[in-house]
Amino acid sequence: MSDTNFRSTVKELGWRVLFIFFFLLAVPLDWKYYRRLFQIDWGHLSYGAIFDLAHYVPGNGVLVLVVSLVGGVLWLAAGRLELRRDRLPATDGGKERQYYWLRVIVRYRLAVGIIAYGFIKLFPLLSPYPSISNLNTDYGDFTRWKLFSLSLGIVPNYESFLGAVEIVSGLLLFWRKTASVGAFIIAVFLGNVLMSNWAYGGGEAVYSLYLIGLALFVLSWDAGRLVNLLILQRPASPNHFRPVFTERWQRYGRLGLKGGLIFFFVLLYGFKTKEGAEYQFPLSKGLPGAAGVYNVSLFVLGKDTLAYSKTDPVRWQDVVLEKWGTLSIRSNRPVVLDSTNTERLDLPGEERDYELRGSAARHYYRYTVDTADRVLVLQNKNPHDAADKGVLHFDRPLETRIVLTGVLGGDSVYAVLDRVDKKYLLEEARHRGREGGLSL
Repeated sequence: MSDTNFRSTVKELGWRVLFIFFFLLAVPLDWKYYRRLFQIDWGHLSYGAIFDLAHYVPGNGVLVLVVSLVGGVLWLAAGRLELRRDRLPATDGGKERQYYWLRVIVRYRLAVGIIAYGFIKLFPLLSPYPSISNLNTDYGDFTRWKLFSLSLGIVPNYESFLGAVEIVSGLLLFWRKTASVGAFIIAVFLGNVLMSNWAYGGGEAVYSLYLIGLALFVLSWDAGRLVNLLILQRPASPNHFRPVFTERWQRYGRLGLKGGLIFFFVLLYGFKTKEGAEYQFPLSKGLPGAAGVYNVSLFVLGKDTLAYSKTDPVRWQDVVLEKWGTLSIRSNRPVVLDSTNTERLDLPGEERDYELRGSAARHYYRYTVDTADRVLVLQNKNPHDAADKGVLHFDRPLETRIVLTGVLGGDSVYAVLDRVDKKYLLEEARHRGREGGLSL
């Protein structure tokens, strides 16, 4: 085989491997994806369900690459065999047409993926404003990822801006003439997201890299022309290839497919996201008028009255009641850290665990209130402490005092909680910013 034939063979094989590889990356072929599709309650469709459909990523990239290599070799061999059998001259096999349609598939997949994240940032849900428990947790008790998320949550307008960038760049991908612009913005934007995930221990590094790969593929269509025009200052001709639709069903089918994707993953998903409650926090109501941080001025365990201590593993130091049905207790008892740092939008209200993920030093309980019998039924939200539960009777002799009596974690407790009139510098800054016409 001559050098020319060898290079031609390698080029043909490379294209076929590349085609199969990106096709498998963009088109969901995992049976679990379709199982999830058929499990959706379409009568009560939530934005979490739509997000899950858009958040697909192949489970094993190495397997995809191996399948692509084997498929590329078989495809090339079959093409060569057909040419020899029919005694036809070698052609490019419609490479430009194949490239066009593969690029359509990839850019639509990329658009859906980036817009899915854009809306939960636009209405800032991805990183919500810190809860009272988070505001009363020491800086060193958070993981790097949780610190990053909380830092983004305190500037909701900036989070919304990031979401708007993702949505606009994703919309640009739906049209051929603006696709490269959108892909360039996404590649640069997600490069920063990827570095943030690596630096702060985030859980979406692989997914960010996956979307960057799709963006670079879309951008490669015009990359050579852009380099010639903007860098080398050479003449660059535009791409004139356009698919030919000779049948009416082809023309209307194309418009219907694009319109359906835009309606489902942009309009419907955006509407559902806007009207949805913050998915990071529980939906249940907490004890009325009790939200705040409380010092534990008196604590009795069994028959022993324990003095305040920073080192005692069982003595409560302070207690926080959120506006929703969460109660958190700070003590020196070790916390098995929940380091989950990926997005889970479809969790039921009582299982939402953003407030405790990546946070040590506090024990988080979900609770229900029986106002008639003055009872709180508590369950530790950490899956490692499933046995830590109990029932506490409450009394409110003063507006700022709550007395708890009962059993928690197998021990009888008696605790007097006094609310702290605490001022938060973050809240003060936000208040002053609103008064001065600014917004953090």
